[in-house]
Amino acid sequence: MRLRNNPKANEILENHKEFVVLNTKDYKGKWHQLFANDHPIFIEIGMGKGDFIIENAKRYPDINFIGIEKFPSVLVGAIKKLDEEPQVLPNLKLMKEDALVLNDVFKENEVSRIYLNFSDPWPKKKHAKRRLTSEVFLPIYQNILNEDGELILKTDNRILFEYSLISFQHYGMDFVDVCLDLHHSEGYEDNIQTEYERKFSPFGPIYRIVTAFKGEK
Repeated sequence: MRLRNNPKANEILENHKEFVVLNTKDYKGKWHQLFANDHPIFIEIGMGKGDFIIENAKRYPDINFIGIEKFPSVLVGAIKKLDEEPQVLPNLKLMKEDALVLNDVFKENEVSRIYLNFSDPWPKKKHAKRRLTSEVFLPIYQNILNEDGELILKTDNRILFEYSLISFQHYGMDFVDVCLDLHHSEGYEDNIQTEYERKFSPFGPIYRIVTAFKGEK
């Protein structure tokens, strides 16, 4: 689906500095100072319109959440929702950034959890390295995650799911949990859905993988 461009997107980001971080690289190693606490930092890469990260911030005030989106026009959707949110969420920040540069945004061990929710599956084999679970991105995640950090993937795309299993295995990662049908399995009642998940889950299973890096970096 073609992304509709919002010509005022960057201006909207500029006007919402209370929760949009613009100069992201200036905060490398200083995110806890920005949040003014030592709570764990969870990030969502490819946050879409923000339903997942906003609901997490509301449920878990003792965790700092950072929503990351590459496209400013998509990020505007989350900003609009926060504008309408009656509850102030001091534990939530948003940024427009590419996953490829996250080593310039976070220092080593600064993040406790990474969410990848319904990432672009890039179905053509020639584009496999663009997938957010490819060998291109895993070293970046390993660097910014702390020793107990987790990487959690949710997807409805079986090709991406199977590719990710193999990619994680080849990289020597631990599988903490693998679920083949998230919405019809016991023990996942606290699952927070994304807007995409609510729309497309009736058409097939949602896959979920919880992984962790092991060994020295």
